[in-house]
Amino acid sequence: MKKHSRTATAVTATAAVLAAVLTACSTDATGTGSDPGSATSLAVSHVHGLGVDPADGRLYVATHEGVLAVTGDGAARRVGDTADYMGFTVIGPRTFLGSGHPAAGSDDDGNRGLLRSTDSGRTWKTLSLGGATDFHSLEYTDKTVYGYDSATGTLRVSTDLTTWDDRARLAALDLAVSPEEPDRVLATTEDGVATSTDGGRTFGAGSGQLLAYLSWPTADTLYGVDPSGGLHLSEDAGATWRQTGTVPGGQPQALTAVSAERLLAATAGGVYESRDGGRTFEQRLPMSA
Repeated sequence: MKKHSRTATAVTATAAVLAAVLTACSTDATGTGSDPGSATSLAVSHVHGLGVDPADGRLYVATHEGVLAVTGDGAARRVGDTADYMGFTVIGPRTFLGSGHPAAGSDDDGNRGLLRSTDSGRTWKTLSLGGATDFHSLEYTDKTVYGYDSATGTLRVSTDLTTWDDRARLAALDLAVSPEEPDRVLATTEDGVATSTDGGRTFGAGSGQLLAYLSWPTADTLYGVDPSGGLHLSEDAGATWRQTGTVPGGQPQALTAVSAERLLAATAGGVYESRDGGRTFEQRLPMSA
């Protein structure tokens, strides 16, 4: 395989190609109400991650203004602080991993490294790489976390959440890891989907379908959303794709497949859910800014 050795400059180039999915992030929206845990109308400017907590089945949304819990009737509340949560994934009951930047006025490091919450996002603790790394994509499988360091374009891998192995450098936006073959890692690039079969140590050149975000819920089911919101399905580990539907709302911001049939997606229009493999979607949370 051809090994990538691009620098952070190439990361910027990829961001330019996929600008439609990056430019929506802004800093001018905050929640209303003084109590961050109160049920209230929240302004949501950008979504970075989505997940369902198996402890209660509730939808959690990682945003530029904190983590929100969304109930079945569409009501939303901020569960913790107003920090900017970037990479985000639910790894177990009440247990989330994240990364990003502190809330305005905080004394915390600008890049918070790998964060963990064990109370469904109410509080967070930096486990490693604080002050050094901002993960824009986090994947967790087989007790291993894969993180894409946006500052350096490096894929980092850890089996204990504290020590890290630096692997390939490439210009990417999102990652996906096979749930049954953890050495098979995919990355979205300006040239298409790049594939690694050695745990992210090397990647082949990107090719095929241009996608922004990926999610791999089962061995035979891999989803991707393109920069226009088209939803694509691969049943052969990303070798071929077919479009199955379109996520409403335009430019995508996040994608999580909870199962082979249940999908969560965020676009410029809001957060949407499908229960039929992406053929139809229902809005769960509107985007207000």
